[in-house]
Amino acid sequence: MAGESPALYEMFDERFRSGRCMNGDSALELLHAGSRWAEGPLYLPAWRQLVWSDIPNDRMLRWDEESGAVEVFRRAAGHTNGNTLDRQGRLITCEQGNRRVTRTEHDGTITVLADRWQGKRLNSPNDATVKSDGSIWFSDPDFGITSDYEGHRAESEIGANNVYRVDPDDGEVRLVADCFGAPNGLVFSADERQLFVSDTRAGFIRVFDVREDGTLSDGEVFAEAAGRENARFDNLRFDDGGRLWVAAMNDGVHCYDPDGTLIGRLVVPETVANICWGGAKRNRLFIAARTSLYSVVMGVTGTHPTGSGRRPVALTDV
Repeated sequence: MAGESPALYEMFDERFRSGRCMNGDSALELLHAGSRWAEGPLYLPAWRQLVWSDIPNDRMLRWDEESGAVEVFRRAAGHTNGNTLDRQGRLITCEQGNRRVTRTEHDGTITVLADRWQGKRLNSPNDATVKSDGSIWFSDPDFGITSDYEGHRAESEIGANNVYRVDPDDGEVRLVADCFGAPNGLVFSADERQLFVSDTRAGFIRVFDVREDGTLSDGEVFAEAAGRENARFDNLRFDDGGRLWVAAMNDGVHCYDPDGTLIGRLVVPETVANICWGGAKRNRLFIAARTSLYSVVMGVTGTHPTGSGRRPVALTDV
């Protein structure tokens, strides 16, 4: 019928149905509208709140699951993008505008973890993930320096878009992968033996074997956006069945079987930027999409970005 909304789920492979990926809400829930470019959602279970970035407005917002209220968490935030938690429950943030990765301590003070590599300023850190050894891995494309919309226009001092690792012992920033057009989302497999990284400009997701010394293999293509018109990959999240859920920007949210097959997707009315799991059972998928924050309670359960059961940082105004 005219005026009906498209179905939320689109199945490409029977595994999308048999894996319970289509069980759950039949429509997206709009939690907030009014961002310019919503990114980096992160659910904080101890507080039942979610924080996310509104990059052009240079602020971070937070949504309260109990009341549904939304308020500013941090303003003049350095054009923040991706957010995650470390093993101690502290907030790790990629600040595109300030060209650095920071940690918010439990008392609200901010510690700079990375802002240079070999003496050169980073481009504009985009997304981060934390390994169980405490090392912090982050992508550094040039999105925040190509214009003044998401940061501050500038020339790249490094001249490349790379992925780096912050050593947990000495804090040294080390290059781990340099084969990207624009590295974006990154996530470890459950056993941390592999690192998955999306390349927005190249249109594919690469998977690397992680060596004992913290270096990576050359990597190979796990999935390509080819055949999906205008699809571009952003961030990545696993569910507990080993399926990879991907913010596919102009093509909703993709779901990939562990063998790399695209088995289904979620249809989203706006350009999808980032996704994360949350809720009391981690079966609520939060979607940051252009101007809005959406959620959907699903039949599958997401994994925690760090695997940590520690309490997150207190959400004081900082």
